[in-house]
Amino acid sequence: MNENKVIVTPNHFKPLKKDLKQANTVTRKSLTYWQDVWMRLRKNKLAMFGLWVLVFLILTAIIAPWISPYDYKSQVLADKNLSPSAEHWFGTDDLGRDMFERTWYGARISLFIGIVAALIDLTIGIIYGSISGFFGRKVDEVMMRICDILYGIPYLLVVIMLMVVLPQGLTTIIIALTVTGWIPMARIVRGQVLQLKEQEFVLAARSLGANTKRLLFKHLIPNTMGPIIVTMTLTIPSAIFAEAFLSFLGLGVQVPIASWGTMASDGLGALQYYPWRLFFPAFFISLTMLAFNVLGDGLRDALDPRLRK
Repeated sequence: MNENKVIVTPNHFKPLKKDLKQANTVTRKSLTYWQDVWMRLRKNKLAMFGLWVLVFLILTAIIAPWISPYDYKSQVLADKNLSPSAEHWFGTDDLGRDMFERTWYGARISLFIGIVAALIDLTIGIIYGSISGFFGRKVDEVMMRICDILYGIPYLLVVIMLMVVLPQGLTTIIIALTVTGWIPMARIVRGQVLQLKEQEFVLAARSLGANTKRLLFKHLIPNTMGPIIVTMTLTIPSAIFAEAFLSFLGLGVQVPIASWGTMASDGLGALQYYPWRLFFPAFFISLTMLAFNVLGDGLRDALDPRLRK
């Protein structure tokens, strides 16, 4: 045993040469938080697929109605129910209207309603949730009970009541979607603020004389942007689907305005004989919801500080 034992002496070690230039060299480029988020998001192929699909849908919705030779509400009865062809890429409906033009005009309406409704939910939810979480105690108790009461009202009942009281149109649909749509956002923001308000950096800012407005908008809300962005990406497809559902029931946008929901409602009765009339609006509704959901999942992972390397 002793014969195989190796004795380590200082002669076995050789000191490295000092190289100040190499010592001062930064081995890895410094990244900000959002640069790191973008770098990790790009590595998620499914999330990038969703992002590029959304870019394609938005750009096509803007450009396609301008380059199409047809108008979304022009009726040519001689061309009714034509199948997809080189002249009419998505076919025509029972009034001879070009489905390609109506599909992309409907994309404008559906995406507009979804994005605007999500932005309103974002604004109300952030303000309401941050105030509730910051002040806590009785203020939080009262504000959260109001949320519980509103959330307990059946959504469809609220929409029908608003449609009866208010004139039908895009404004009414957006109001109907946002009456209770902001509550999930408010609850998420409240939970984040409750966790952050006892952190050291908030206590330091408070001790230095920061007022309530500065604490909320400079310290607390910016540190909740990760969950807020993820929730917003999941709110937009929910609003788009809700608009399509309302239009399908006849409570959404009215003729001659086209949306994916109204087109799906019109195409359902012709499914057996003219399936393309239902296929295209249903396909783009599904594709949009899939893109937003996979992008939201990718953002959730990219914004999670626990997954940083």
